[in-house]
Amino acid sequence: MTQFRIALLPGDGIGPDVVAEAVKVLRAVEARLDGVQFTMTEYSVGVAEYLRSGDALPKATVDLIRQDDVILLGAMGLPNVRYPNGQELTPQIDIREILDLYCGLRPVKLYHPDDTPLRKAGTIDFAVIRENCEGLFASRLEPYSLDADEIVDKLRITRRGAERVCRSAFEIARKRRRKVTLVDKANVLPSMTYLRHIFYQVAAQYPDVAADHVYVDACTLYFVQRPESFDVLVTENMFGDILSDLAAAVVGGMGMAPSGDIGDKYAVFQPSHGSAPDIAGKGIANPVATILSAAMMLEWLDTSETLRGAQLIYSAVERVFADPAHRTPDMGGSLTTGEMGDLIAAAV
Repeated sequence: MTQFRIALLPGDGIGPDVVAEAVKVLRAVEARLDGVQFTMTEYSVGVAEYLRSGDALPKATVDLIRQDDVILLGAMGLPNVRYPNGQELTPQIDIREILDLYCGLRPVKLYHPDDTPLRKAGTIDFAVIRENCEGLFASRLEPYSLDADEIVDKLRITRRGAERVCRSAFEIARKRRRKVTLVDKANVLPSMTYLRHIFYQVAAQYPDVAADHVYVDACTLYFVQRPESFDVLVTENMFGDILSDLAAAVVGGMGMAPSGDIGDKYAVFQPSHGSAPDIAGKGIANPVATILSAAMMLEWLDTSETLRGAQLIYSAVERVFADPAHRTPDMGGSLTTGEMGDLIAAAV
């Protein structure tokens, strides 16, 4: 029996609601796999832990989750709970940086044509890769004063950071349709000119993968006009943050947006959405992004059985979404969070 240790970080707001459904689906998958067992341990990280202990991400907890095989996270942070300097708690970003999870993988897939707000949408199936550990987030922890005359945020691009995230994009593209698009602002920002230079140096090492580039403002237009033309996109941290949400909108919303934050040793999988405290505990949150994130997690574990488990989840979601009535309120339906989880688990 192969045991996989999964650290569960349900977090805040709707995080516990959607993680519970992902666990339900994982247990259904576990029952279908041969010789695989999931051991799941829940840890307290986020606003509740901050209010209890004064630390949203205790070092002792980080030390424990380092011993697990992978991490499944719900959502973290609440807008009305902030540090003394006014910043919102973001332990999910702290985890990325502590564990060096530089590759932010955001798959975007349309499961049913009724779910897109676009008038015409062919097959929408692409992936946004966001550099997670530098870019415009690089100076976020530097001290500042709200009484200062100015505050400057720094956009940091290093050769090491750019090379490794670009390599990740090309490696992922080799498993898809073999095309990588760099999204930058190289006509204005020197950091982006540098990023593009490194991108094409890496591209030269992958002659079997087509490489091109697009300005970030044009990319937002193309996401709406011709999203089917993209395969893999790679971009800076803040650009990726914004583009991921727009990409989610063209396939049904944030409830359909899974993600993985992946490094050389560790990985965290979580929905791209936030904690949505206004609907927490009401049973109306869409759990599909978290369930799809669990499928990504099984892919990352990369054994024949976990890969089969991931496909069981993807196929189950496709079958459930084939019926337009199977939708939670965010997508115009009436299913509860638990009912959606039940349907997908049963389809597994």
